[in-house]
Amino acid sequence: MTFYRQVGSIPPKRHTQHRRPDGGLYAEELMGEEGFSSDSSLLYHRGIPSAIVDARPWQLPDQSLTPNAPLVPRHLRLHDLDFKEADPVTGRRLVLGNADVRISYAVSTEISPYYRNAIGDECVYVERGDATVETVFGALTVGRGDYVIIPRMTAHRWIPSGPEPLRTYAIEASSHIAPPARYLSRYGQFLEHSPYCERDLRGPTEPLLAEGTDVEIYVKHRGGGTIHVVPEHPFDVVGWDGCLYPYAFNIADFEPITGRVHQPPPVHQVFAGQNFVICNFVPRKVDYHPLAVPVPYYHSNVDSDEVMFYVDGDYEARKGSGIGKGSISLHPGGHSHGPQPGAVERSLGVEFFDETAVMVDTFRPLDLGEAGLASDDGRYAWSWSGRGPSA
Repeated sequence: MTFYRQVGSIPPKRHTQHRRPDGGLYAEELMGEEGFSSDSSLLYHRGIPSAIVDARPWQLPDQSLTPNAPLVPRHLRLHDLDFKEADPVTGRRLVLGNADVRISYAVSTEISPYYRNAIGDECVYVERGDATVETVFGALTVGRGDYVIIPRMTAHRWIPSGPEPLRTYAIEASSHIAPPARYLSRYGQFLEHSPYCERDLRGPTEPLLAEGTDVEIYVKHRGGGTIHVVPEHPFDVVGWDGCLYPYAFNIADFEPITGRVHQPPPVHQVFAGQNFVICNFVPRKVDYHPLAVPVPYYHSNVDSDEVMFYVDGDYEARKGSGIGKGSISLHPGGHSHGPQPGAVERSLGVEFFDETAVMVDTFRPLDLGEAGLASDDGRYAWSWSGRGPSA
């Protein structure tokens, strides 16, 4: 995170005594990144945050990956996947992944267990539905179009609400996820050219205190999964302050950067992780040079695999390919991609694109998870030529 926030009861000076009404001490916990040399927060617990009374293995959902071989672009239809009784954590199905990032999808109606990701930060995009995300820092109310950034090791749970299932697109890093450095001053303030700013970010505003004993917390870590049983409820923080905490940002608050001619993908960037970036495409005025071609030119992003999750609207460059809402296109490095046949001509003179999509570009190749294999349409690679290998 990039700016300071204070919630609840904290002492006037850090690392000093903070006493409960009964005279006992609250337990101070420093939650910090990069060996305590980067962003951190101080949390004041009623109990001891290190205490556990039991630990047992948690069998994670299928994390296996299959190489994208032979190398082809793919169309994955996430809305065709079958989800039964599921929650937004244990119900995730792995779509794509590599050593830096894993992309999963879930359709949920159930409350998740208490959960910590000990591998990296999570960026969870809410495609549809509403939920409350309860965390050790406080609660966030989230809904359609929200990105939810959850720092590594944050205890939390998802509570779906509303009449429709909660559809979530989880981008799990092996690193931290933050706004791009070029949007920030050297002190961490959003600069004037940034397409969003501090006013657009929603963080917890008050402590979330709960009662309970022998509470299970599901922990995802590099060795697999573990269920920790803690003697007191993990939501026991009476106050905290710092620059590290979960927050939500709605895609509708992203202000698109446009120009007379087609703008390159970095203008759509919203977050960055190690060896990957997250961009979003939102409804926007498009190129206004009299001879402009609004759809993208054919391109080879030679260092990246490109993953586009199509959320809403119309997709001018992909018309005729079968791609629609709930689709993913995977364009791997090593394959030049661009608009479908006829898309360039159809776009000439268009002044506005009504499209919403979330893009992840990775700097190492992506493999296919079980949900990616299950949702592949098997035809997309041939959509530019109109003929397949058996034709």
